[in-house]
Amino acid sequence: MKITRLAILIVLFFSRTIFGYSQVIDEHFPVFNSGEKITYNAVYNWGIIWLNAGTVEFSVSKSKYKNQDAYHFKSFGTSLNSYDWFFKVRDYFQSYSDINSLQPFFFERNTSEGGYNVLDRCFFNYTDSLVYTKIKKTDKVYTEDTVKLRENAFDLLSAVYYTRNIDFGKYKINDKIPVRILLDNEFFDLYIRYLGKEILETHDNRKFKTMKFSVLLIEGTIFKGGEDLFVWVTDDLNRVPVLVDAKILIGSVKATLVSTENLKFPLSSEIK
Repeated sequence: MKITRLAILIVLFFSRTIFGYSQVIDEHFPVFNSGEKITYNAVYNWGIIWLNAGTVEFSVSKSKYKNQDAYHFKSFGTSLNSYDWFFKVRDYFQSYSDINSLQPFFFERNTSEGGYNVLDRCFFNYTDSLVYTKIKKTDKVYTEDTVKLRENAFDLLSAVYYTRNIDFGKYKINDKIPVRILLDNEFFDLYIRYLGKEILETHDNRKFKTMKFSVLLIEGTIFKGGEDLFVWVTDDLNRVPVLVDAKILIGSVKATLVSTENLKFPLSSEIK
């Protein structure tokens, strides 16, 4: 199983770029701390079979990017050592983003999956409304390109942290929330559907008050098309994903919350 896909699934859920900034929760912005770390298990599920395949970790710190104050967002996905002989995964994502708007300055994806490597770097130029990209893949020649920057577009990681600040209280059941992300030199406009509040019990018997969403996926070789990705998020100010569940051609892949460190607010959604 490709661990990076679980990292991307988590990110895709949170990457709903709302067109404009009016819905951000200004009173508590940002809803994360420098030093926050969130860890997930990557799991394959088919019927009664539950197979832990790896881990995915997200972290944030304050930093500088070309002398500008920035947040440094990072995500690292790895297969378990016991599976490395079969399919070794080491996936790394990072983003430097403006400390006030959270819009990205720089994004990097450096992934290695079973010997297939991808190095993708994006440099955002807001003066000229352009994104400069450099991409190298195992089966393709190195390319440099320039992409016209579309309005309110985020990379995968900056989108996660920006949209955690959205005021979810404005949405009603079945409301659709637009998505715009930049991935592999293309902008994708999808949508998220709000499905209401739910008490969620995880596979390790933890209980949370959550908000549930579905995400429209693009049909491909692994994912089915349609709304086959479901996400449960803590119903508190932290807005942390508890469970990401994506249907694939056989079974499903899941990202399940393992631990949190240095959250800005108490994890009040967890039911003890």
